[in-house]
Amino acid sequence: MAQRGRRTARVSGDERQDAILITAEALIGERAFDEISIEELAKGAGISRPTFYFYFSSKDDVLLALLDRVITEVEHRVGDLPRDFASDPVGAWTRSIGMFVEVFVAHRGVATAAIAARARNEEVRALWSKSMQSWVDFSSDVILSEQARGAAPEGTDPHDLAVSLNLMNERVITAALNRESPAIEESSALGVLSTIWIRSIYGSVNPGRR
Repeated sequence: MAQRGRRTARVSGDERQDAILITAEALIGERAFDEISIEELAKGAGISRPTFYFYFSSKDDVLLALLDRVITEVEHRVGDLPRDFASDPVGAWTRSIGMFVEVFVAHRGVATAAIAARARNEEVRALWSKSMQSWVDFSSDVILSEQARGAAPEGTDPHDLAVSLNLMNERVITAALNRESPAIEESSALGVLSTIWIRSIYGSVNPGRR
């Protein structure tokens, strides 16, 4: 008796959603998000345009999902870093800032598309703001702890300092990703940012050393 042909594996909903997101990130790595059509996203994911709308209501929803993934990746990777600010403040801050820079450079297309979309999309703006607020809260708590143990001088309010430093990071990284002028080279950004953070928090580039 002849054997039946092997059945084709069914593609799950999650796999199709992932395929759309993978396609979108690949395309925005090559050109502007506004230039990409839903037809292209559907075709790249191996689905029809009507099927696309089963997973996302719009192109902006795809961008929102991509941004959420990038932010989650940053949070998870930073969360796994050692919190050794007392024993190695320079290294701890550099690793934390470096993880942020590394992830957003790796997902350059998502970052630049999200930054451009903030002005017109409230959900993208809210998600970006929520992420920035979490960074401000984290930084502010560490600065306050460093002041409390006498490692960092008091004076500037920890929250205000954290807001200023994080907004600086955002602008410097944005300019580098978009290749604006003026801008700091990506290869130099981490060193420059870390130095400014450490000097601003501790009043020295070598905190704890005499």
